[in-house]
Amino acid sequence: MKKRIGVLLSGRGSNFEALAESITVGCILNAEIAVVISNREGAPGIQRAESRGIKSRVIPSKGLERETYDRQVAAVLDEHRVDLICLAGYMRLLSPYFVAKFPNRILNIHPSLLPSFPGLESQRQALEYGVKFAGCTVHFVDENLDAGPIIVQATVPVLDEDTEASLSEKILKQEHRIYSEAVRMVLEGKFKIEGRRVLRAN
Repeated sequence: MKKRIGVLLSGRGSNFEALAESITVGCILNAEIAVVISNREGAPGIQRAESRGIKSRVIPSKGLERETYDRQVAAVLDEHRVDLICLAGYMRLLSPYFVAKFPNRILNIHPSLLPSFPGLESQRQALEYGVKFAGCTVHFVDENLDAGPIIVQATVPVLDEDTEASLSEKILKQEHRIYSEAVRMVLEGKFKIEGRRVLRAN
C-alpha cells in the first residue's frame, strides 16, 4: 500500500512540485500525495496541485487562533489518511496540539543551515552576516520555530557577487534535491532519533 503524504503550503509550491515529480519519476517509491492544503486563497501551489490532478483544499487562516485553525487542517489530513506531512513554504507556526498529534510525522524545509538563521529572510541574514557557505535543512517539526531534529542538509558557496536573489536560487535547487531524499528516508523508516540526532538506519 502506498504511503500517503499531505502537503501544507502558502505560496508558489515549488518544493511541493519537486516532491510530486520525484514520486512520478520513481525517486520516491510507493508514495502518493494525498492532499495539498493552503491557508491562502489564490496560492499558486494549489493551482499546481490541481494541474497534476492532486486533491487540494484551501482553508483560510485569517482571523483564527492557531489551534482552532490547526484542528481544521488536522481534520482534513485525517480524512485523507496521511502518513507524513510535508511543509512546503507554509508560512504558519504550528500549534503544540498539531505537533503532538503527528509526532515525528511532520517535515519542513528551511533555506539555511540550521540552527543558523531561522525564521524569515534567511538568505538576507546569511549575506549580512558574511558567511562563506549557506544552504538548506530538512528537519522534523517540533513546537519551536525551525528547531526540530535535523534530517538532511546541503551547502552552497556564497560568492562575493551573490545577491539575495542569486543565493536563493542556488539554495532552492538544493532544497528540491534534499527534500525528496529526506522524505524517502523517513517513509522507508531508515532512520532513528537519538536525542537531537537523526541517524540513518539500514
